[in-house]
Amino acid sequence: MNISGLFPSKLTMTRVPGFFRRLGVVSLFTLATAAALAAGDRKAFSTSSTLSQESSTLVRLLEQAHYNKDAVRTADYADVIPDYMKDLDGPRLFFLGTDKNEFVEKFGKNVYYNTAFLGNIDAAYEIFYRYQSRVETRITWIFEELKKEFDLSTDETYRADRTKSEWPATMSIADDLWQKRLKFELVGELLNKKSMDEAKTVVRKRYERMLKNMGEIEGNDLAELFLSTIARLYDPHSTYFSATTFEDFGIQMKLQLVGIGALLGVEEDTCVVKEIVPGGPADLGRQLKPNDKIISVAQTGSEPVEILGMKLRKIVDMIRGQKGTKVHLVVQPGDATDASARKEIVITRDTVKLNSARARAGVFQLPDAEGKNQPVGVITLPAFYGPAEEGDTDGEKTSASKDVARLIEQLKKEGVHGLVLDLRHNGGGYLTEAIELAGLFIHKGPVVQVKTYNGDIQVDSDANPRIAYAGPLAVLVDRFSASASEIVAGALQNHGRALVIGDSSTHGKGTVQQVVEMRQLAKALAASPVKTGAAKFTIQKYYLPSGASTQLKGVVPDIVLPSIDDYLPIGEADLPRALVWDQIPSSMFDGGPLDPKVVIPLRQASLKRQAELGEFAYLRKHVDWFKSRQEQKLISVNLEERKKQKASDDAFRKEMKTEREAIAKSDFTFKPFFLGPPPPPKIKVPKKEGDDEEDNDFDDDDNGTYAKADIFLREALRVVNDAIALGRDRELWASNRPPLTATSGG
Repeated sequence: MNISGLFPSKLTMTRVPGFFRRLGVVSLFTLATAAALAAGDRKAFSTSSTLSQESSTLVRLLEQAHYNKDAVRTADYADVIPDYMKDLDGPRLFFLGTDKNEFVEKFGKNVYYNTAFLGNIDAAYEIFYRYQSRVETRITWIFEELKKEFDLSTDETYRADRTKSEWPATMSIADDLWQKRLKFELVGELLNKKSMDEAKTVVRKRYERMLKNMGEIEGNDLAELFLSTIARLYDPHSTYFSATTFEDFGIQMKLQLVGIGALLGVEEDTCVVKEIVPGGPADLGRQLKPNDKIISVAQTGSEPVEILGMKLRKIVDMIRGQKGTKVHLVVQPGDATDASARKEIVITRDTVKLNSARARAGVFQLPDAEGKNQPVGVITLPAFYGPAEEGDTDGEKTSASKDVARLIEQLKKEGVHGLVLDLRHNGGGYLTEAIELAGLFIHKGPVVQVKTYNGDIQVDSDANPRIAYAGPLAVLVDRFSASASEIVAGALQNHGRALVIGDSSTHGKGTVQQVVEMRQLAKALAASPVKTGAAKFTIQKYYLPSGASTQLKGVVPDIVLPSIDDYLPIGEADLPRALVWDQIPSSMFDGGPLDPKVVIPLRQASLKRQAELGEFAYLRKHVDWFKSRQEQKLISVNLEERKKQKASDDAFRKEMKTEREAIAKSDFTFKPFFLGPPPPPKIKVPKKEGDDEEDNDFDDDDNGTYAKADIFLREALRVVNDAIALGRDRELWASNRPPLTATSGG
């Protein structure tokens, strides 16, 4: 079967969302769920004919079209078994070492043959059955242990992060491990001002939920996990999407869905409204509110269906629907004092724009050398999103590049003297959007080079001579800036068009992924009445105009700021089976990197501020504290020791909060700009007693604008301000053109 000519036209370069995060049951494979299932009540899974065809098609696709296809041998498929077990049991708590040995021996040698030729993934189900059995047995043991007394005065410790640990070799070793884990969990609840009985109740409910969530796992969920494990043999960004996950992926990339505009969650078997999306049907109706409990769902003309205890994914599917149709919800108001209170709410489904991920801007006022305020713009881009489907004629056609172009025009009308493009936490998106967006700031020229498996190199260039913004420019990045973000930052740096500011490097993702529906790859799947999934797989590597790859190494900023991100295992180099770094010949383009005569004075001015300003002392203190906590691998389960540590941590957070509030008083004033009417304040569930109050230093505020005391953004604005001043003094120019402008050309 040759499938090499069937790729759709759009290329994507997105982060692979966590498998169980997509399922909405993150707790299943990290912490906890409830109440033992009898063996006779277990679901039996098997590989359907459609799934069998998808499985074998996926392997053929990876073998023929993946960029890294020659690096994976059939023998490597044996690694799928322990990798799949790790995905099920991330903290290495339930399986035993003997389970691993048994399954590797039984299935390891035949994974490739069974999947590629037979389309058989029954190994995924058998391993899950063992996992389910181990969980049920262990939770029964936990319930018995919770009836006993616990000695929390010992010198024992627990390793909270067990992702790199081995599974316990024997059941007795596992029992000892779990004794420490239960103490660890109980201490955590006691520190939350609970009595021992209350703490035990919380822990018990946690594991009751774990069993319940496990009982809701479907065969398609396990198939998605197992087939994704196969795809990740080739590189960490390849995966398999089930039909439902593929639908969610499309929503994420297009920033819109058809529904009611409410974020839902499940608490103790009840569906609870967590947040209302501003501008959506629920928000406009003003009837549904956070904390409301949804009791039943009905379609027009049909009987209501009670959803108590139903899986969140099924509830969401019932509430979503075609645009213009109505959904009938029976809810218990969150503020009702009578638990029997009910009201019916009818909401007409409509397109919900996910504007929280859309580009936005602000004009900040910075003092110049004479103390007069001058406007400097900021454009924040959370993702390189694309337009809706071609057939969707409703609403505006939008994309990242078009939105940024609109915002630039707004900022120019405000008379900004400089601009910061904020790409922090931007994990990528459409490659075409990255090229279009970089073209807003440069004349004609290469933006990215793309190399295929066979060595062919294609140069993707900006062919439009028009420049949307020609003034001083900086790009703000962090370790989460990946893929398309790195293309834009690196290209603008190569062209000498912008100064890059941020963490010690960006993420380091230098690969291009293709998403293709499985039904496009096989006639049998095309004819199937059953919804099929999709494959996301790496087909190319990309390189900057200079020929350097961003793979593993990322883009190195011209000015580096202290950051806790540099001490987290979040880069491409931390991912298993990441592709190697290399480079190719430079493409032909005018200009080059910024002249050191420009970079050095701007860097020195920033370093001077970093050494003198109190906000950087605050930032370094925050980084040092975080590093010390990261290095603390073993956590004491001694209650008194933990109380002392908590008191110390609470005092530190209080001190940091006070310092941050003082820093925020000197924030630059700004005026926000949105694409469309300003969003109303987000309506969120109020925090409950005991909720995590850890200080999120750099989050957006409730209006979706700019956070207080954002030290990284403050410094980026100052650097641009310095560049503006540099441009006004011809004696400081490195050439006969002002620096950091479209005419400077490196």
